[in-house]
Amino acid sequence: MAIAGNPLVMAREIGDGFRPLTPATLKRYTPADLKVINTNLQQVLREVRGDVPPPDDAEATRKKNLRMQRLNQAILMLTNYCRQQRISL
Repeated sequence: MAIAGNPLVMAREIGDGFRPLTPATLKRYTPADLKVINTNLQQVLREVRGDVPPPDDAEATRKKNLRMQRLNQAILMLTNYCRQQRISL
């Protein structure tokens, strides 16, 4: 199944917690789609890392760390799923 919508927006939604990424949802995608999703997740992770919240704003720092955690977890899940299915990223 092709990726519905823009994959970059999908990666941002995963980072914001609006869209979960589970092995069940990964089954719908082709190996080419999984590579595109991985690329976009990596790109959004770089964007989030480049964000520098003010040092005195603990809430902004917490939100940044939470987004990074979600993105890292999604990348790890995608990598493990592809390894199990013998799909090279």
